Amino acid sequence: MDTPFSTIAVVGLGTMGTGIAEVLARAGREVIGIDTDPEAARRAVASLEASTARAVRRERLTERERDDVLARFRTSSELSAAADAELVVEVVPESYEIKQQVIRELDAVVGPDTILATGTNALSVTRLAAESLRPERVLGLHFFNPAPAMKLVEVVSSVLTAPPAVEAVTALARELGKEPVAVGDRPGFVADGLLFGYLNQAAAMYEANYASREDIDAAMKLGCGLPMGPLALLDLIGIDTARTVLEAMYAASHDRLHAPAPVLGQLSAAGLTGRKAGRGFYSYAAPGSQDVVPDTLTPGADAAGVPGRTVTAVGVAGSGTMASGIAEVFAKAGYAVVLAARTQEKADTAKVRIANSLERSVAKGRLTAGARDETLARITPAGSLDAFAGVDLAVEAVAEDLLVKQQLFATLDKVCKPGAVLATTTSSLPVVSVARATSRPEDVIGMHFFNPAPAMKLVEVVRTVLTADDVHATVREVCAKVRKHPVDCGDRAGFIVNALLFPYLNNAIKMVEEHYATLDEIDAAMKLGGGYPMGPFELLDVVGLDVSLAIEKVLHQEFRDPGLAPAPLLEHLVAAGCLGRKTGRGFREHARR
Repeated sequence: MDTPFSTIAVVGLGTMGTGIAEVLARAGREVIGIDTDPEAARRAVASLEASTARAVRRERLTERERDDVLARFRTSSELSAAADAELVVEVVPESYEIKQQVIRELDAVVGPDTILATGTNALSVTRLAAESLRPERVLGLHFFNPAPAMKLVEVVSSVLTAPPAVEAVTALARELGKEPVAVGDRPGFVADGLLFGYLNQAAAMYEANYASREDIDAAMKLGCGLPMGPLALLDLIGIDTARTVLEAMYAASHDRLHAPAPVLGQLSAAGLTGRKAGRGFYSYAAPGSQDVVPDTLTPGADAAGVPGRTVTAVGVAGSGTMASGIAEVFAKAGYAVVLAARTQEKADTAKVRIANSLERSVAKGRLTAGARDETLARITPAGSLDAFAGVDLAVEAVAEDLLVKQQLFATLDKVCKPGAVLATTTSSLPVVSVARATSRPEDVIGMHFFNPAPAMKLVEVVRTVLTADDVHATVREVCAKVRKHPVDCGDRAGFIVNALLFPYLNNAIKMVEEHYATLDEIDAAMKLGGGYPMGPFELLDVVGLDVSLAIEKVLHQEFRDPGLAPAPLLEHLVAAGCLGRKTGRGFREHARR
């Protein structure tokens, strides 16, 4: 099967098929686009004409090269047009019945050595291959949307696929400028297998009225550096398509995390399938538009609320990286800050850390020397919480241990003046349990900053059932003043970001445990296919495997879902002291600093 693939047929000229055809034609292949709908074929030609015209304007193609690309693409409404193709890529709708029919008909048309590639992202390649007279030449070739821009291609082998077919298609993918990742046959493969579980949980979180669609999306974009929030991404993918993928994943895994959230079925049944319909989780200017328009669920910009309390002085408890970062954030915004640690020496050391951080900002031109000096002058280090007597807002950033935090809040209750807001930066513990350690739980709220606090824009604002309205309003007003983006969420394990992020990380570990893919393949798939700034194993090593395990345990304990049980491999690595970058070894080896 050593073939140059000079002629390739693409069956199905929707968005994905059109994109794949463009990639192939621009790479010098003769491309036959096949679709029974003449309008789809016309749109495909128009799309290629428009994209190549843009390339000429941007001087990425010459007019002559554009003419050659357009000449290499022709369309047909008959599968018989694929007779001379050496490779056929089908991207028809995600239906066994439709895809199997296409494969059966292609068997009667193409030559014995022609490779048949299915573009499915949800269905079993093995089951589709079994419909062919020559299943050894059937495999999966999963591009990502938009195909011309996205680098990842998953090459999917079934137990029936001949290795030479895989090698030939893998070589083609590299020649197209793509990054091929070899994966086995299971629903979702690598990228979608991890991505859709996360999207499903986000949909369920929204359905439970735990947080607004805007806050869920903002939390994942700002907290994880993702290019899109999960609900906006579901609208882009198509809610019906996402539900189909999840149904296939659940049928194979029986993992409740893959059982489609009911809201996905309800929206699909109503025809509210996302951007293509003009409405999904959000409303759009028109079907196919990317422009979000206000609807009845859009938060009112001028909604009247309870006024917050006055805050001029802030206390930050702790001496670690997070406490120092939070103190820097408040001082930069003009607040008088008391930075209290267990000893005066630790508090002074924390202020030195802040001074070093500010100096780096000056060196990079982000801060003037005068602003640096003014910021440092606003910070008073203290060796006791007694120094919080006059603060209006006290923020703790100590160890993630419930007993430690409860003892600290019991002290704050005695030290802080009446009316002072008491905030915890916990990322996983119940805020109400901290609040009950005081005589004024109505003054207690969660204010979860992300590390590094000076750089990260997100703050999760966690109100308990006891938190007063004006306390909530105070924290949102303070977030605006320190130029952070607040998102509201209830008091349950993981809040928004960790509740969606860590099950995804845990599922990536399970993939490695099952020998389905390697660390490198999974990291590459999520960066190239999902637009993640870091792969899951890169991120786990940065966060710390011990921290990750602790959060996984809290999520599993709260939600009691077997799918949230920490992966045994994670537990074993933590038990062995392999905690990530901080110990020099986690999922990978790291140079000790």
